[in-house]
Amino acid sequence: MIFLFKKIFKVLFYSTIALAIILTICHLSIAWSTQKQLYTLVDSIPKTKVGIVLGTSRKLSNGTKNQYFSYRIAAAKKLFDAGKIKYLILSGDNRVNNYNEPKDMQEALIEEGIPDSCLVLDYAGLRTFDSMVRCKEIFGQDSIIVISQEFHNARAVFIANKIGLTAFGFNAQKVINQKATYIKIREFFSRAKCILDLYLLGTKPKHLGKKIKIG
Repeated sequence: MIFLFKKIFKVLFYSTIALAIILTICHLSIAWSTQKQLYTLVDSIPKTKVGIVLGTSRKLSNGTKNQYFSYRIAAAKKLFDAGKIKYLILSGDNRVNNYNEPKDMQEALIEEGIPDSCLVLDYAGLRTFDSMVRCKEIFGQDSIIVISQEFHNARAVFIANKIGLTAFGFNAQKVINQKATYIKIREFFSRAKCILDLYLLGTKPKHLGKKIKIG
């Protein structure tokens, strides 16, 4: 019995180490392969017709402002005001009542002075994977600026590279205190899932539909 227990423990131990190594390789490969496509300065990023803001909740569960949301809106405004983009796709989740990421982004950007005519809402951006594929397949873009925090941009640009979409990431301000550890852990596993979706599972967006012309 003790021998069996030791054998099981040994298998689990080495399996855990192997899984950790695989996850780390996935995480680092996405970071390394996209680092030259990510920008923090407005002046240095190439111009594109369209940018895409990746969705998140406007407020936290306790009712306070979500800094990830606020900083993405600020980054989008910087690009628009600098003439780096002419239109913005606002891609996010809208699966449940009283939760509408694209609409919240639209309202926030209009408050910042960006014309509604320059904003295109994508209600089917349920995941980053869906947002990037729909950007190409539904909205007909062949180049795009992705607007989110750096860790998120890396994954989005990695997806774009794989599906043949030229992408540059504009890094919104980093969030320091707000669930930073949780976000890092979630991103660690999200990157592994991203590679599975692209290379092994053949994942498709949940919703596609009719093509939508921008501009």
